[in-house]
Amino acid sequence: MNEGNDEKIERLLTGALSGLPLRRAPDALQRRVLDELALRAALPWWRRNFARWPMAARTGFVIVCVVLAGLSLTSGLTQQFGAQTRVWVQPAIGVMASIGGVASWAVSLVPPLFIYIALIVGALLYTLLFGLGAFAYRTLYLQHSNTAMIRS
Repeated sequence: MNEGNDEKIERLLTGALSGLPLRRAPDALQRRVLDELALRAALPWWRRNFARWPMAARTGFVIVCVVLAGLSLTSGLTQQFGAQTRVWVQPAIGVMASIGGVASWAVSLVPPLFIYIALIVGALLYTLLFGLGAFAYRTLYLQHSNTAMIRS
């Protein structure tokens, strides 16, 4: 029953709106939109969406990514340039190992039960936030929307 009513309202609105003349955009808005379109058209290819890059550039980029991924997975890059990179990477590895050791020590001090409780409380708070958001949406938006439909 509700679907037939919705279709009837849709037909009535479509008939009423199709008879109205098209409105022209304000001059200021039209000027801003055209300026933005001209600005975007003037962008160089490397600052545009990847799909709008030239085919050669896209192909080259994909090939470079695949090669780098393959080298990193087979660790050929670190074996080939290992002697040069170890000189400046070694201090960074030491710092990272120290930070990891301190973090591991700090986590080992916290009992696992506290971690589980914190995860459960976090999940409950997230659920509460989601529920409050849905409640606020239904209360503020849908009632306002229904009131506007009833008045008209």
